[in-house]
Amino acid sequence: MLKRRSFLLGAGSLTLGQLMVGCNSQQRESLKLQLLQGSIPAQLKGRFRQQLKQAASLNFVPEKQLQFILQDLQTWKKQNQAQEPSTQEQSPLDFLGNFLNLITRGRKSEFVDLITLGDFWLAEAIQQKWIQPLEVEKLAEWQQLPPRWQKLVRRNQVGELDNQGQVWGAPYRWGSTVMVYRREQFESLGWTPTDWQDLWREELRDRISLLDQPREVIGLTLKKLGLSYNTTDLSAVPYLREELQALNQQVKFYSSEHYLQPLYLGDIWLAVGWSHDVIPMLERDRQLKAVVPSSGTALWADLWVKPATRDNLSVLAQQWIDFCWQFDTAEAISVLTNATSPILTAVSPSQLPKTLVDNSLRLPNRAILDKSEFLNPLPESTVKQYQDLWQAIRFRF
Repeated sequence: MLKRRSFLLGAGSLTLGQLMVGCNSQQRESLKLQLLQGSIPAQLKGRFRQQLKQAASLNFVPEKQLQFILQDLQTWKKQNQAQEPSTQEQSPLDFLGNFLNLITRGRKSEFVDLITLGDFWLAEAIQQKWIQPLEVEKLAEWQQLPPRWQKLVRRNQVGELDNQGQVWGAPYRWGSTVMVYRREQFESLGWTPTDWQDLWREELRDRISLLDQPREVIGLTLKKLGLSYNTTDLSAVPYLREELQALNQQVKFYSSEHYLQPLYLGDIWLAVGWSHDVIPMLERDRQLKAVVPSSGTALWADLWVKPATRDNLSVLAQQWIDFCWQFDTAEAISVLTNATSPILTAVSPSQLPKTLVDNSLRLPNRAILDKSEFLNPLPESTVKQYQDLWQAIRFRF
């Protein structure tokens, strides 16, 4: 939470801050990033600075959750609207309220060059005009980005995938939805999970947890049936409701946040979760093992995007994006964070460090990756089908 300051202190800080920015801009260029905490190794900031030919001020502002960054995008838009001339006369009270809002937001005003955004929110950010297209196609490393990640960020003006659309984000790391389980429990069963269909096995009744996300749960059920996560007409899928009802009977609880602690304590035997949550847990508890389902899974990506409050993509911001796509940087992100750079998916295993080649959670084999999918934007009619089916299954009582 941002600390609230008094009116006088805030106004004084604002004036001093503007003066300092004015002075510093005469001396050096600046780059400000608002990024997901832990998504960029700390040493890369120094490595990037060493590559620069000019002196520069680098300010990296970490956030614990992507939702906080999404909230800031909304706030910046409101701030801009408050500053725009209005045809309606403002009362002194309204003017003071808007001014105070700008001051108390402090460090998170619109002066941010790039922010981290999850691909799942990209369509909404475009629709709401929170972000602008990125001018990255002429960057030296753009062609190193594999086609599926280029396609992910090419969108039209309403956020839909469009091969002829503009580029709205720069993917710099990705992960997947996985199954994580307790070794000793499955040793006693005499088998180990390998694919989504194992979630329906009788031995796991009341022993699993699932993400509290309709796209994830309905999606993995579609995958079990040999279909796509992005199926657009659920009513045309035979036995989908019956499959979901059977899966629901296996579930002890649904959670998108607190699904690993019960697994650690042995309250459940298997959890479906996101790889960036699971990887650090595996390092702490050797009794846990994780697997990427062999029929394919859901993928997610973290992107650099440009807030709508920035007129142009600065040279430093372009250099930073290009830096993130260089092989050495991609390798550092993949080894030192809980996700993998998309650059490495197109690299021969012989060029990769053994820690990645031997880690199927960070870098699944090509066959599984080819069968995996991003959760694409769906038509409103399809979204309603997902919501209605989810309500019927989850809250049937």
